[in-house]
Amino acid sequence: MNENFAILELKYGNIYGGYPNYFVIAEASLLVFEPESRKIFIESWRNGLDINYVTVYPKTDELGHTIERVREVVNMKTGEVRPFMEDFKLDDRALDLAFKQVQPVRNWVKRFLLNAFRKYNVRTIIIFDGRRDIFLCERAGVNFARMRIVDLQKVINKETNYLFSLNKLSKVINLNFDNTYLRSNNLEYWMHPVAARQLKPMSAAWDAARLLMVHNEYMYHHEDFMLQAAKLVNKIEKRKEE
Repeated sequence: MNENFAILELKYGNIYGGYPNYFVIAEASLLVFEPESRKIFIESWRNGLDINYVTVYPKTDELGHTIERVREVVNMKTGEVRPFMEDFKLDDRALDLAFKQVQPVRNWVKRFLLNAFRKYNVRTIIIFDGRRDIFLCERAGVNFARMRIVDLQKVINKETNYLFSLNKLSKVINLNFDNTYLRSNNLEYWMHPVAARQLKPMSAAWDAARLLMVHNEYMYHHEDFMLQAAKLVNKIEKRKEE
Protein backbone atom coordinates (compact mmCIF):
# COMPACT_ATOMS: atom_id res chain seq x y z
CA MET A 1 0.00 0.00 0.00
CA ASN A 2 1.87 3.10 -1.28
CA GLU A 3 -1.08 5.48 -1.22
CA ASN A 4 -1.85 7.71 1.72
CA PHE A 5 -4.28 6.28 4.25
CA ALA A 6 -5.96 7.43 7.45
CA ILE A 7 -6.63 5.79 10.79
CA LEU A 8 -9.81 6.70 12.65
CA GLU A 9 -10.18 6.35 16.40
CA LEU A 10 -12.90 7.56 18.77
CA LYS A 11 -13.32 7.68 22.52
CA TYR A 12 -16.95 7.55 23.63
CA GLY A 13 -19.21 6.39 26.42
CA ASN A 14 -22.65 6.78 27.92
CA ILE A 15 -23.61 9.74 30.08
CA TYR A 16 -22.94 8.81 33.70
CA GLY A 17 -26.26 8.05 35.32
CA GLY A 18 -28.05 7.97 31.96
CA TYR A 19 -29.04 5.30 29.47
CA PRO A 20 -26.37 2.58 28.98
CA ASN A 21 -26.72 2.48 25.18
CA TYR A 22 -26.79 6.23 24.49
CA PHE A 23 -23.20 7.01 23.55
CA VAL A 24 -21.57 10.43 23.35
CA ILE A 25 -18.28 10.99 21.55
CA ALA A 26 -15.60 12.41 23.85
CA GLU A 27 -12.65 12.41 21.44
CA ALA A 28 -12.01 11.86 17.75
CA SER A 29 -8.63 11.48 16.07
CA LEU A 30 -7.66 11.05 12.45
CA LEU A 31 -4.07 10.00 11.80
CA VAL A 32 -2.87 10.30 8.20
CA PHE A 33 0.23 8.46 6.98
CA GLU A 34 2.20 9.17 3.80
CA PRO A 35 4.20 6.01 2.96
CA GLU A 36 6.54 7.73 0.50
CA SER A 37 7.57 10.58 2.80
CA ARG A 38 7.03 8.57 6.02
CA LYS A 39 5.22 11.61 7.42
CA ILE A 40 2.53 11.32 10.08
CA PHE A 41 -0.21 13.91 10.54
CA ILE A 42 -2.68 13.85 13.42
CA GLU A 43 -5.90 15.86 13.67
CA SER A 44 -7.74 15.62 16.99
CA TRP A 45 -11.01 16.89 18.37
CA ARG A 46 -11.96 16.85 22.03
CA ASN A 47 -15.38 17.36 23.57
CA GLY A 48 -15.18 20.28 25.99
CA LEU A 49 -18.63 19.94 27.55
CA ASP A 50 -18.98 19.66 31.31
CA ILE A 51 -20.42 16.15 31.06
CA ASN A 52 -19.42 13.04 32.99
CA TYR A 53 -19.29 9.89 30.90
CA VAL A 54 -18.45 6.25 31.54
CA THR A 55 -15.33 4.81 29.95
CA VAL A 56 -14.35 1.14 29.98
CA TYR A 57 -10.75 0.05 29.51
CA PRO A 58 -8.88 -3.23 29.92
CA LYS A 59 -6.26 -3.71 32.59
CA THR A 60 -3.59 -5.97 31.08
CA ASP A 61 -0.58 -8.02 32.12
CA GLU A 62 2.90 -7.82 30.58
CA LEU A 63 1.74 -9.93 27.61
CA GLY A 64 -1.11 -7.54 26.80
CA HIS A 65 -3.66 -10.10 28.01
CA THR A 66 -6.75 -8.60 29.67
CA ILE A 67 -7.02 -9.49 33.34
CA GLU A 68 -9.81 -7.04 34.25
CA ARG A 69 -12.14 -4.55 32.59
CA VAL A 70 -12.28 -1.29 34.51
CA ARG A 71 -15.09 1.27 34.44
CA GLU A 72 -14.34 4.86 35.30
CA VAL A 73 -16.20 8.15 35.15
CA VAL A 74 -14.45 10.95 33.26
CA ASN A 75 -15.43 14.59 32.91
CA MET A 76 -15.15 15.57 29.24
CA LYS A 77 -14.19 19.17 30.04
CA THR A 78 -11.60 18.68 32.76
CA GLY A 79 -10.51 15.06 32.29
CA GLU A 80 -11.11 14.50 36.01
CA VAL A 81 -11.62 10.83 36.87
CA ARG A 82 -13.90 9.50 39.58
CA PRO A 83 -14.97 5.99 40.62
CA PHE A 84 -17.90 4.38 38.83
CA MET A 85 -20.93 3.65 41.01
CA GLU A 86 -23.24 1.00 39.55
CA ASP A 87 -26.41 2.33 41.17
CA PHE A 88 -25.88 6.03 40.33
CA LYS A 89 -28.75 7.52 38.32
CA LEU A 90 -29.45 11.08 37.15
CA ASP A 91 -32.94 12.40 37.84
CA ASP A 92 -35.13 13.29 34.85
CA ARG A 93 -34.35 17.01 35.00
CA ALA A 94 -30.57 16.49 35.12
CA LEU A 95 -30.74 13.92 32.32
CA ASP A 96 -32.80 16.25 30.10
CA LEU A 97 -30.25 19.00 30.70
CA ALA A 98 -27.40 16.64 29.77
CA PHE A 99 -29.15 15.60 26.55
CA LYS A 100 -29.60 19.27 25.58
CA GLN A 101 -25.93 19.93 26.27
CA VAL A 102 -24.71 17.12 24.00
CA GLN A 103 -27.03 17.92 21.07
CA PRO A 104 -24.36 19.93 19.17
CA VAL A 105 -21.77 17.13 19.45
CA ARG A 106 -22.82 15.36 16.26
CA ASN A 107 -22.43 18.54 14.20
CA TRP A 108 -19.04 19.24 15.78
CA VAL A 109 -17.80 15.74 14.97
CA LYS A 110 -19.18 15.90 11.43
CA ARG A 111 -17.50 19.24 10.76
CA PHE A 112 -14.19 18.05 12.23
CA LEU A 113 -14.05 14.83 10.21
CA LEU A 114 -15.25 16.27 6.91
CA ASN A 115 -12.69 19.08 7.15
CA ALA A 116 -9.93 16.56 7.89
CA PHE A 117 -11.03 14.25 5.06
CA ARG A 118 -10.90 17.16 2.60
CA LYS A 119 -7.60 18.50 3.93
CA TYR A 120 -5.80 15.17 3.42
CA ASN A 121 -7.92 13.82 0.54
CA VAL A 122 -8.75 10.69 2.54
CA ARG A 123 -9.90 7.70 0.49
CA THR A 124 -8.86 4.75 2.68
CA ILE A 125 -9.59 4.45 6.40
CA ILE A 126 -8.12 1.83 8.72
CA ILE A 127 -10.08 0.92 11.85
CA PHE A 128 -9.67 -1.72 14.55
CA ASP A 129 -12.88 -3.38 15.70
CA GLY A 130 -14.37 -0.04 14.76
CA ARG A 131 -17.93 -0.86 13.73
CA ARG A 132 -19.36 1.31 16.48
CA ASP A 133 -16.90 4.12 15.64
CA ILE A 134 -18.17 4.14 12.06
CA PHE A 135 -21.80 3.90 13.23
CA LEU A 136 -21.42 6.87 15.59
CA CYS A 137 -19.77 8.93 12.83
CA GLU A 138 -22.58 8.01 10.44
CA ARG A 139 -25.11 9.04 13.09
CA ALA A 140 -23.29 12.37 13.17
CA GLY A 141 -23.88 12.71 9.42
CA VAL A 142 -20.54 11.52 8.03
CA ASN A 143 -20.88 9.66 4.71
CA PHE A 144 -18.27 6.95 4.08
CA ALA A 145 -19.80 5.76 0.79
CA ARG A 146 -16.81 6.81 -1.34
CA MET A 147 -14.21 5.49 1.07
CA ARG A 148 -12.62 2.11 1.52
CA ILE A 149 -12.82 1.00 5.15
CA VAL A 150 -10.48 -1.76 6.36
CA ASP A 151 -10.94 -3.35 9.79
CA LEU A 152 -7.43 -4.56 10.59
CA GLN A 153 -8.61 -6.71 13.49
CA LYS A 154 -10.79 -8.71 11.09
CA VAL A 155 -7.94 -9.05 8.58
CA ILE A 156 -5.47 -10.34 11.19
CA ASN A 157 -8.09 -12.55 12.83
CA LYS A 158 -8.86 -14.19 9.48
CA GLU A 159 -5.20 -14.99 8.86
CA THR A 160 -4.23 -16.07 12.38
CA ASN A 161 -7.55 -17.52 13.56
CA TYR A 162 -6.96 -15.59 16.81
CA LEU A 163 -8.79 -12.50 18.05
CA PHE A 164 -5.95 -10.12 18.91
CA SER A 165 -6.59 -6.97 20.90
CA LEU A 166 -4.68 -3.79 20.15
CA ASN A 167 -2.93 -4.23 23.51
CA LYS A 168 -1.65 -7.66 22.51
CA LEU A 169 -0.57 -6.48 19.07
CA SER A 170 1.34 -3.60 20.65
CA LYS A 171 3.32 -6.28 22.51
CA VAL A 172 3.75 -8.30 19.30
CA ILE A 173 5.44 -5.38 17.55
CA ASN A 174 7.31 -4.18 20.67
CA LEU A 175 5.86 -0.68 20.44
CA ASN A 176 7.77 2.19 22.02
CA PHE A 177 7.40 5.97 22.04
CA ASP A 178 9.98 8.32 23.56
CA ASN A 179 8.07 11.56 22.85
CA THR A 180 10.02 12.01 19.60
CA TYR A 181 10.11 8.67 17.77
CA LEU A 182 7.53 5.92 17.34
CA ARG A 183 9.41 2.62 17.22
CA SER A 184 8.52 -1.05 16.73
CA ASN A 185 10.42 -4.21 15.81
CA ASN A 186 11.29 -3.06 12.28
CA LEU A 187 10.09 0.54 12.02
CA GLU A 188 10.95 3.99 13.28
CA TYR A 189 9.05 7.23 12.58
CA TRP A 190 9.91 10.74 13.72
CA MET A 191 6.96 12.60 15.18
CA HIS A 192 6.50 16.32 14.65
CA PRO A 193 6.15 18.01 18.08
CA VAL A 194 2.57 19.11 17.27
CA ALA A 195 1.61 15.48 16.62
CA ALA A 196 3.75 14.09 19.45
CA ARG A 197 1.97 16.25 22.04
CA GLN A 198 -1.30 14.53 21.18
CA LEU A 199 -0.02 11.04 21.99
CA LYS A 200 -1.18 10.84 25.58
CA PRO A 201 -1.90 7.44 27.16
CA MET A 202 -5.46 6.17 26.60
CA SER A 203 -6.26 8.98 24.15
CA ALA A 204 -7.81 8.46 20.72
CA ALA A 205 -4.62 9.81 19.11
CA TRP A 206 -2.47 7.29 21.00
CA ASP A 207 -4.67 4.40 19.88
CA ALA A 208 -4.41 5.69 16.29
CA ALA A 209 -0.62 5.77 16.56
CA ARG A 210 -0.54 2.23 17.96
CA LEU A 211 -2.76 1.04 15.13
CA LEU A 212 -0.50 2.72 12.56
CA MET A 213 2.53 0.80 13.82
CA VAL A 214 0.62 -2.50 13.94
CA HIS A 215 -0.71 -1.94 10.41
CA ASN A 216 2.70 -1.08 8.97
CA GLU A 217 4.48 -3.99 10.66
CA TYR A 218 1.76 -6.30 9.32
CA MET A 219 1.92 -4.86 5.80
CA TYR A 220 5.63 -4.21 5.35
CA HIS A 221 7.21 -6.87 7.60
CA HIS A 222 4.56 -9.55 7.36
CA GLU A 223 6.68 -12.66 7.93
CA ASP A 224 8.30 -11.29 11.08
CA PHE A 225 4.92 -10.00 12.30
CA MET A 226 3.33 -13.44 12.00
CA LEU A 227 6.28 -15.06 13.76
CA GLN A 228 6.15 -12.63 16.69
CA ALA A 229 2.36 -12.98 16.91
CA ALA A 230 2.66 -16.78 17.13
CA LYS A 231 5.27 -16.44 19.87
CA LEU A 232 3.00 -14.20 21.94
CA VAL A 233 0.03 -16.56 21.58
CA ASN A 234 2.23 -19.47 22.70
CA LYS A 235 3.30 -17.53 25.79
CA ILE A 236 -0.32 -16.68 26.64
CA GLU A 237 -1.47 -20.29 26.18
CA LYS A 238 1.43 -21.58 28.25
CA ARG A 239 0.56 -19.20 31.06
CA LYS A 240 -3.07 -20.37 30.99
CA GLU A 241 -1.92 -23.98 31.34
CA GLU A 242 0.26 -23.08 34.32
